[in-house]
Amino acid sequence: MKKLLNDPSKVVREMLEGIARLTPHAAILGDENVLVRRGLPTPSERPVAIISGGGSGHEPAHGGYVGAGMLSAAVCGEVFTSPPTDAVLEAIRATSGPNGALLIVKNYTGDRLNFGLAAELARAEGIPVEIVTVADDVSLRAQSQRNQRRGIAGTVLVHKIAGAMAARGVPLAQVAATAREACANLGTMGVALDGCTLPGADKAGFRLADNEIELGLGIHGEKGVERTAPMPADQLTETLLSNIIEDLAIKSGERVVLLVNGLGATPDMELAVVLRAAFNNLTRRNVTVERAWCGTLLSALNMPGCSISVLRVDDERLALLDSETESRSWPGGGKVNQSIRMRIAVTSNLTSEPNSTVTHENDAGWAQRLKPALDAVAHALIANEAILTDLDSKAGDGDLGASMKRAADAIVAVPTNALTTPSGALATLGTALRRAIAGSSGPFYATALVRASRSLANAAEPTAQDWAAAFRSAADAISELGGAKAGDRTMLDALVPAIEAFDGGLKGGLNAAEAWAAAVSAAESGAQDTAHMSPRAGRASYLGARALGSPDGGAVAIACWLRALQPHITSR
Repeated sequence: MKKLLNDPSKVVREMLEGIARLTPHAAILGDENVLVRRGLPTPSERPVAIISGGGSGHEPAHGGYVGAGMLSAAVCGEVFTSPPTDAVLEAIRATSGPNGALLIVKNYTGDRLNFGLAAELARAEGIPVEIVTVADDVSLRAQSQRNQRRGIAGTVLVHKIAGAMAARGVPLAQVAATAREACANLGTMGVALDGCTLPGADKAGFRLADNEIELGLGIHGEKGVERTAPMPADQLTETLLSNIIEDLAIKSGERVVLLVNGLGATPDMELAVVLRAAFNNLTRRNVTVERAWCGTLLSALNMPGCSISVLRVDDERLALLDSETESRSWPGGGKVNQSIRMRIAVTSNLTSEPNSTVTHENDAGWAQRLKPALDAVAHALIANEAILTDLDSKAGDGDLGASMKRAADAIVAVPTNALTTPSGALATLGTALRRAIAGSSGPFYATALVRASRSLANAAEPTAQDWAAAFRSAADAISELGGAKAGDRTMLDALVPAIEAFDGGLKGGLNAAEAWAAAVSAAESGAQDTAHMSPRAGRASYLGARALGSPDGGAVAIACWLRALQPHITSR
């Protein structure tokens, strides 16, 4: 398994050194794998120290949460392994004064034993120590009592609440009581899409098939409580939240905060989709989401998946979550945007958009001719989606097939009564494709269609030569917009030969249908020729010679829709 590591046995120390370089308010404690706050007051003036930690591999937990207003120290064990007792004891000694220390421990045997023994040793030295154990994993509620469950991502919220409470200068007992109350009102459940891989290991601790997900997993690569089939994000979110809501007995009208946590290999895009689903789900239950956070706050190395945490809150708990901290990894904020849509300003339409009402007899004729031709284009693009995706993946980002599928859907959706004039039809298509296609294809096609529409603006009944001129103006627009020309291995290498063949055929005495057949043949030859061209424009130009061997997807798409139009080109 490829990793950005040196010696796996030194990964924790080297990681801490990297974190410390970016955390001016923290330092590594001697030879121990402990990150502590700098600049603490003299021992007699120190507030309650908040100390947490556990096995490494959960970054940014725990070192990322060291700082005023959160953790005084983070004790880091080897990957997925509890830190030794002595390291915990040194953290207590380094950060505590007469007000003592609160140890926040996730409910795993090794952590409880080592932090518990360190607490006893510290007490023997006269340092007051309390322990708060986080056991927020609701997936285990059917098998075990609450105090026997695992501690997972909700621990970060407990760090924040306890740290803010300690910063107020209140006694240890009060800080501990506040943290325990938070734990009692906290529930978390996660899902894994696959396993994670420890440094030095050549494979993941477990693997999931494409048709499997793991519900209720822990954060150390251990398996969950149920293996089931994948489901859409909304349904999966409902499954996780239902367990949490039932366990916490949250009722309509209550207030909560929400944390959607990534497990290490989940894109922010997917986490945001889950956050959306969770917020909407809770809102439907008439549960008010006062704050929400979304990101990777407590991971499991490179595990794909997420967890959802819900914490019941009141004004006091919210104030603690809102308080300032210098922790570099606390996401801050959390304020929820209750209204996420803004009206589009209504402006006058300065473009020559088509009139959607049929006003002339010949208008209906154009609509009846154009609609079947455009539907044929759409069906051809849909049929070739996989081919276009494959070609684009070899020299680009692989989105061409999906873009052309969206273009096809937009074309089919164009109403017949918007196709009553050639110029208006092209303008309508330009608008539809501009709105449907992202990336580069949308602007290219939209610009080409707008330019062609302008070319035909004064031609109520365009001749074949008028269409040829419009065709050429479309290609010129693409070239001007993208800065490419024929020979650069782009869509123009199919489009320009087609134009030359069509225009040349008409001037040579061919009728429109014969000239179009020549144009299709020229486009298909031009598209195939791109397989041997070195790219000089577009994303493929970054690959140079590595792009050789396969034709350009954009050029193949041009040939595809030109071929689809051929049966609809009449001889006149």
